Amino acid sequence: MFLKFNFGVKLIYALLLCIVVTGTINAQVLPLEQENTITADWLVYKSNTKELIPYVAGAGASNNAVHQWVQITPANAFLISFAATKGTCLFLNNQLIFIADSTAAFKLNLVPYAQDLKAKQGKYLLSVWHPEQQPVVSSFKNAEAIQQGAVQGQGQSVLAVRVREYVNLNAFIIFILLIGLLYGALKSNYPADFSSLYSINSFFRTNALQEGFLSKPVSSWSSILFIIVFSLSLALLIAAIHTEVQHIQLLNQFFPVSAAGISTKVIFYTVLIFLFILIKYLFLKMMAFIFGLEQVVHLQYREFLRTILFLGIFLPVIVLFYMAFNASMPQVILLASNLAVAFVLIVTIVRVFATVNTKASVLNLHLFSYLCATEVIPLAIILKLIVFNF
Repeated sequence: MFLKFNFGVKLIYALLLCIVVTGTINAQVLPLEQENTITADWLVYKSNTKELIPYVAGAGASNNAVHQWVQITPANAFLISFAATKGTCLFLNNQLIFIADSTAAFKLNLVPYAQDLKAKQGKYLLSVWHPEQQPVVSSFKNAEAIQQGAVQGQGQSVLAVRVREYVNLNAFIIFILLIGLLYGALKSNYPADFSSLYSINSFFRTNALQEGFLSKPVSSWSSILFIIVFSLSLALLIAAIHTEVQHIQLLNQFFPVSAAGISTKVIFYTVLIFLFILIKYLFLKMMAFIFGLEQVVHLQYREFLRTILFLGIFLPVIVLFYMAFNASMPQVILLASNLAVAFVLIVTIVRVFATVNTKASVLNLHLFSYLCATEVIPLAIILKLIVFNF
């Protein structure tokens, strides 16, 4: 038992090390003088000296306007992506170029707006202003456009279709290697549990739910570690689909999330998925008490856990396809990634229905209503957030 506990501690250390390494990679800053590049060096106006001074995050929260000098070369697109709350305005040389009509993530090409403006020492002043609060400047960054349905001309620079931005593949490679090492470590330290969970024969046997940690899910170190690795795998794929946290509109309605590094997004999604899996058991207990179906909770949750963990081992393969073909076939890879997530979720629900049906007929209206409340409705919500939120 001590050795297994020690393995769990090592797993936590490995995750922390991965965060530090990928965080360092994502912290690279482009040269300040590079043209058509937006940086993190924002400025604020100091009224007493009438000068622009460097903006410091967390200080001067009363500043509703921030500024940045940018170089714009007309020969190339200057596409920026950012999260903005409703009413956020963008100015170029004090000329209004954009107003956010809702709280969402946006992409804007600055080149058309600079054509009729005069540069000051070769630079233009980009200003972001909100009438009531400080803009989320940490979300502003460069994005690469894929010219499909782009709207040309001044006043229409917001792309008509969603644009895939450049993703730091180094972070994905490190996480893929980490996931591979974790699966290998789990197989070495928990061979019986690994064999029973990822065996094709046991996957199609109902009585396999009584074997290994599935007999008492989320009650041992091994079950927790398997769930963590699955959460990390699914989080990596979701991060590939959503290259910005702001694309999740529900989260963006409540609080603006800055577009940090890939590692931050992956860890953020991992924690959410892990907590969802644990809280689902409590949710099932509560709903079963309301419906008077406590006898199906353990069978339902064990099947849910077995299916997602079994299918989760194939998710890193989808991420590898994403890294290999995203640059050449972004729309195809995006569709395949979304279908992979939808497949895992839908197959899990179907398996749960089939397994519960072996104990009691799901054609019973009472049981069917319970399964819809605990499985179908949450599935629809998750699909909306992950797959169909664009």
